[in-house]
Amino acid sequence: MDLDRRFFLLGSALAAQAFQSEKTVNTAMIGVGNRGSFLLQGVLRQPDVKVLALCDVKSDRLDTAASAAARDNPATYADWRQVIERKDVDAVFIATPPYLHSEMAIQAIKAGKHVYCEKPLGITPSQVRALLDAAKGSNKVFVAGHQLRSQKHLAETVRKIREGVIGDVIMVKAQRHAATDIPHDGTSADWYFDVTKSGGYLIEQSVHNLDLCNWAIGSHPLRACGFGGILLYKNDPPGRTIFDCGSITYDYTGGVKMSFTQNVFHPASMPHGNQYVYVYGTRGAVDLMTATMYPPEKGSQPVELSPKIQEDEFAHIAAFYDSVVHGTPPPVDIKVGATAALTSILGHAAMVQEKVVNWSDLGVEL
Repeated sequence: MDLDRRFFLLGSALAAQAFQSEKTVNTAMIGVGNRGSFLLQGVLRQPDVKVLALCDVKSDRLDTAASAAARDNPATYADWRQVIERKDVDAVFIATPPYLHSEMAIQAIKAGKHVYCEKPLGITPSQVRALLDAAKGSNKVFVAGHQLRSQKHLAETVRKIREGVIGDVIMVKAQRHAATDIPHDGTSADWYFDVTKSGGYLIEQSVHNLDLCNWAIGSHPLRACGFGGILLYKNDPPGRTIFDCGSITYDYTGGVKMSFTQNVFHPASMPHGNQYVYVYGTRGAVDLMTATMYPPEKGSQPVELSPKIQEDEFAHIAAFYDSVVHGTPPPVDIKVGATAALTSILGHAAMVQEKVVNWSDLGVEL
C-alpha cells in the first residue's frame, strides 16, 4: 500500500508539473520605454508566464528591460518583425509610439499571437479599420490597454449608473488637465510632439478619459465639434505639431451631450485640476472617479456608490492572461479599444477642421 501510494503521489506530481509547463504563456514585449517597462513589471509578476523576447530601437531601454527580466534570460531585438516571427512566442505586448500600434498588432494577429496592445489602437480611421479587419475570425485573445476598465470601483460605479441610480444619463462633463507637458528633452520627445506619430494629446492620452465617458454613457458619439490650438508652448519644442489645449463637444444617441477639455498648463496649486468625469442624470449626478453620487435635492448628502479599495495596478494584465489561459472574457476587447480610438480621432478631426464631424465620416464599421 505504501509503495502504491508513493507511485500515485509521484505520478500526481509529474502530472501537475506537466500541466504547469503546458500552460506557461511565453511572452514578448515590443517597446520597453516608459509604458512598456511598467507593463513588463506586471508581466513578470504573473504566474506561469515567461518573457522570451524584448524589443526596442533604443539600446539603453533594451538593456534596462533585459536586466529587469533577467530571471527569464530573454533574447533582445531591435527589429519587431523578428519577435513576431518566433514560433515559440504565445503572447505579444505592444507599447510603442501610437502610429505603430495598428501595423504591429495586425502582424501579431496574423502570426497567431495573443495580443495586448496599448492605447490608442490607431491614430487614423484607416489604421483602426485595418486592425478590425485583421482580427475578424481570429480565435486569439486581444486586449486593448485601457486599464481603467479593470478598476473595480469604476466598474461598480458604472454598473450602478446602468441600473439607474441617477435616472437617465443626459450629460457628461470631463477633463484631462496637466500642470505641464511631458519633458521636452525626455526620451519620448522624439515622437510625442509629432502629431503624425502620437496623434496628439487627445488621441495619445485623453483616449483613456474619453473611453470612460463612453463607458458611462453606454455608447459612442454620433458627431463632434470643437477647437484646439497651441497657446502656451508655441514651437516648443521646436517643430511641435500637437495642440497644448482643446475643447470638444460630443453628441450621443438620444441627445446626450458630453463636454471635454484638455490642457497642459493647469497650475498644480490651482483647484479642480487633473482628471474628472462628471455624469449627470435625470435624478442626480455622479463623480465617476470618486464613485460618489450627488442627489439633486438641496441639502442632501453625497452617497458613496462603491467603497474605496486598494486596486491592483496590474489587474488589466492579470485579466489578459486569465483570458489566454482560462478563456474568460477579456476586460477590454478590440471593439471597445477601437471605439475609444475612434472617439478621440473624431474629436481631433473636429478641432483640426473646426467644423462638425460625424462618426459616419470616419468610415469604420464596428
